[in-house]
Amino acid sequence: MKRKRESAEVETTARTKPPKHREHNAEGATAHARDTDSDINTAIGKMDNRLLADYVAQRTKRFGEDLSPVELEDMHVPEGAIFDSSEWQQDRLATNLPDFLTYCAQQNGTSIDLSRAPKKPGSPHTLVLTGAALRAAALSRVLRKFQSKEATVAKLFAKHIKVKDAIDFVKKTRINIGIGTPTRIIDLLKERALRLEDLERVIIDTSFLDRKKRSIFDMKETQQPLMQLLNMEELKPRYTSTGSP
Repeated sequence: MKRKRESAEVETTARTKPPKHREHNAEGATAHARDTDSDINTAIGKMDNRLLADYVAQRTKRFGEDLSPVELEDMHVPEGAIFDSSEWQQDRLATNLPDFLTYCAQQNGTSIDLSRAPKKPGSPHTLVLTGAALRAAALSRVLRKFQSKEATVAKLFAKHIKVKDAIDFVKKTRINIGIGTPTRIIDLLKERALRLEDLERVIIDTSFLDRKKRSIFDMKETQQPLMQLLNMEELKPRYTSTGSP
C-alpha cells in the first residue's frame, strides 16, 4: 500500500524471507514453521495481510470460547487494516526493528521521519505492542536511535513503573514511539493520559517466542488484553474507518 493513510495500521514483525509459495491456511502455515533453535516464529513474515487476519481470528476464537459469533465478529481485525510486509527481506530480529519501521513508513506514505514527535504530549505516531515488560525494555533500547531532545521513545509497561508515575510521565512528554504491553497501554488510555489522534501505525511483536515457544497470540493472558486494546473505541476507528489501510 503506497498511498498516504491518515489512520493507523496494524503491522507485525517476524524473521523470514519472502516465500516462493504461500500457505492457504494460517494455522497450517504456523504449525510447522516454528524455529525451535531460536526465539522467532519464522512463519509470520511469510503471511500476507489476508493470512494474518485469519491467524488473528483463529487465536481470538480459540481463547474466546465464551463469545457469541456476533461478539467474535465484532473483534475481527480486517485484512485491509493489516500491512503486508512479507516482501521485506531482512532478518526480522529485534536489532532490525528500526529498519522495519522505516520500511513500513516508506511503503505506506506516512511520516518517514520517525524521530519526529507530534506536538501534543502523550500522542505517539507509533505504538509497539509486546507481551512482556522485559521484551518491551529490550525493544525500547533498540529504538532509541529515533529519540531526540524533542522526541521520547517511551517505555509503557508495568514492571517497576507505577501507574501514577506512568500517567504523569505520558501527560507531560512528547512521544514519537511508545513501546509497551497491552495491559499498561489500556490503563493509560482509560486515564486519558495516552492520546491516539496522531497514531499512524501499530506494530505487534507477533513473531517473538518466549522460552516455552509461545507468542503474544498463543497465551490467553496476553492475547485477550491485546484484543481488548485493539477493540477499544480510542483505537479501533483508527484502522477500520473509511479510507483506512
